Amino acid sequence: MSQTFRHPEILEIARREGKVTVEGLAQHFGVTLQTIRRDLTELADSGKLERVHGGAVLPSGTVNIGYEERRTLNPEAKAAIARACAAQIPDAISLFLNIGTSTEAVARSLLHHENLMVVTNNMNVANILVANPSCEVVVTGGHLRRADGGLVGNLASDTIAKFKFDLAVIGCSALDEDGDLLDFDIQEVAVSQTILRQSRRTFLVADHSKFKRSAPARIASLAEIDAFWTDRPLSSKLARACEGWGTSVTVVPA
Repeated sequence: MSQTFRHPEILEIARREGKVTVEGLAQHFGVTLQTIRRDLTELADSGKLERVHGGAVLPSGTVNIGYEERRTLNPEAKAAIARACAAQIPDAISLFLNIGTSTEAVARSLLHHENLMVVTNNMNVANILVANPSCEVVVTGGHLRRADGGLVGNLASDTIAKFKFDLAVIGCSALDEDGDLLDFDIQEVAVSQTILRQSRRTFLVADHSKFKRSAPARIASLAEIDAFWTDRPLSSKLARACEGWGTSVTVVPA
């Protein structure tokens, strides 16, 4: 296989797993370690990866990857996480679902819940929950981000501030080793912080790819989250921190 064909697949593996290793890629493609090192150097030179010892990771940046691409990342893991989270959401409550492909997966897992009032700043969540006749759906309004159907800005925050939710389910773009939830859009961060203030309990849903990514804007700490569903174990450091914070962590096999 030529490097022209290897490069897109290397990037797809990096997006799915968060990082790639020289040995793992050499075995995957059946080529030499030197060949893979050359591939990774070329991808790093073009800004698509960052070299680290023994492999490469996705580059840190200030811009999120595209929505359609995010939809195709770890769909089985997101669906499994969503089912486990939704199983802990009771009927007959007020619920907020924010922007993201993981929260959209949660919405799909709520189609048989009854007597929910769901408020959302995610047009995709609203369209999913239209199929549940027992669910009242309230859309916040705000500036429409066409790329992913998100509603952000002061109007979204002002609408959210009029509610007190029994529960909020949120996602994030990245989760760092200190337990900080991160995002790329400062306007979205402001909305997410309003959600946290207006919710009695908060759940986080995020697959393992978020552990390897970075984003510039801080939403909150896992210390402020009641329960977290993911598909890979946390580092021992972060797991101990969550235990001290009283944040429940559930690892769901995909």
